[in-house]
Amino acid sequence: MSDHSYLDWPFLNDDHRALAAEVDGWAEDHLVQLTQHEEADLDGTCKAIVRALGKAGLLRHAVPQSAGGVNPKLDVRSLSVIRETLGRYHALADFAFAMQGLGSGPISLFGTEQQQQQYLRPISEGRSLAAFALSEPEAGSDVRAMTTTVVETDDHFVINGVKTWISNAGLADFYTVFARTGSNGGTKDICCFIVEADNPGLEVTDRIELMAPHPLGTLAFTDCKVPKENLVGTLGGGLGIAMATLDVFRTTVAAAALGMARRAMDETLAHVSRRKVFGGVLSDLQLVQGKISDMAVAIDTSALMVYRSAWTKDCVADRVTREAAMAKLHATESAQLVIDAAVQLHGGIGVTKGNVVESLYRDVRALRIYEGASEVQQTIIAREALASLRKG
Repeated sequence: MSDHSYLDWPFLNDDHRALAAEVDGWAEDHLVQLTQHEEADLDGTCKAIVRALGKAGLLRHAVPQSAGGVNPKLDVRSLSVIRETLGRYHALADFAFAMQGLGSGPISLFGTEQQQQQYLRPISEGRSLAAFALSEPEAGSDVRAMTTTVVETDDHFVINGVKTWISNAGLADFYTVFARTGSNGGTKDICCFIVEADNPGLEVTDRIELMAPHPLGTLAFTDCKVPKENLVGTLGGGLGIAMATLDVFRTTVAAAALGMARRAMDETLAHVSRRKVFGGVLSDLQLVQGKISDMAVAIDTSALMVYRSAWTKDCVADRVTREAAMAKLHATESAQLVIDAAVQLHGGIGVTKGNVVESLYRDVRALRIYEGASEVQQTIIAREALASLRKG
């Protein structure tokens, strides 16, 4: 049984504690059955999880109250509690929930009332799937290198370009797509659009296989016409939309990593307490106890950073670039170390396909890369620290 003492920390309130219990019970009752065919039918499994999350009402936390959500605005603590719990049970369930929030995040934060009603209500009910299309073959963390272009005509916008590493490519019913109006490599010409999956000129050209099950692919836009009412925010406001969206969801990536680390700890404590060795059990050995200690410290420090960032976003500041970057960097890097230690302490069965810690080892690796690699988070943190010095 995972440590739930963090739920009593002052960062969270009774609503969050009740939500944690609700998600835990739902995951316990549903996820084994929902994920039993994930290798044979990845897309079908993802869709089934989304439908089930919608039926349970959990996706109402991924949209604001104006579109059928639980809270007046996206509550990062609720998102983090859900992702931590789902991450502890099954990485694909965490992914399915996360993409509903991230893919529709620009609309939740900057969309018009009409856009929110049209696109977010189906998201909250699990009837529609969303995707976030920012990365390109030569433009991942370096948004300035974006080459996807958009041209405005009298009655619509026309998008041309390629997006890749797009989660839910081929599954999503719509994509929030970022493109630029100019070619000078600046950031003030980037815009955000809602592009429906059946829009002429949009094609899924490739599906990318990862080391852990995850629907990922490449999108090609060829003279793709988008109605003017599908512009999110303002012309040239796309970079701010992308960064504000990541400000919310980077913290939740850290929460997912934390959940995976907690599961690795649970599995490890159970294993070392029963594995007989040298006339005792593994947990009798001081070297093993040292590893357990390191794992416990890494988990608690990650939890502190995750919920500090989430609380700050919900209760104190509109932007939490620094706090979110710190949480993502620390929690994802720590989760990797915790899970590696879990594999080591499991010995041979730790690298056996199908073992929980072996699956976690593959699942956690991508979290140190997507939504800004660890090195990008380090750069952000350093820049924020230097900026605070200059302001002082």
